Amino acid sequence: MARSEGSLGGAVGGFGDSAMLILLSLADGPKHGHHLIKDIEHFSGVSLGPGTLYGAVSRLERRGLIEALAEEGRRRPYRITAAGEVVLRDQVANVERVAKTGRARLRIAGG
Repeated sequence: MARSEGSLGGAVGGFGDSAMLILLSLADGPKHGHHLIKDIEHFSGVSLGPGTLYGAVSRLERRGLIEALAEEGRRRPYRITAAGEVVLRDQVANVERVAKTGRARLRIAGG
């Protein structure tokens, strides 16, 4: 069952969960909105609504972390920029540090 966007626990290091999920999805190649929603739900179990998705897409685009490509019919695909890849790598490293600490404190293997 899919979880809502809020179920990831809020912002990670000041960077919203939906933004990180979008960047993760786009790291695999350009996608339009509907494909982003489906891909994110597939790999994370999180279901982003269109309002959440397009609000985050607008913020990411304004920050230069993603860019819109030429329309394909009625759909506009987006891709991650080089700056977006840098931010995503930093966020993934931060999440890995937090997870490692969590595993160690909970005495879970791999911590």
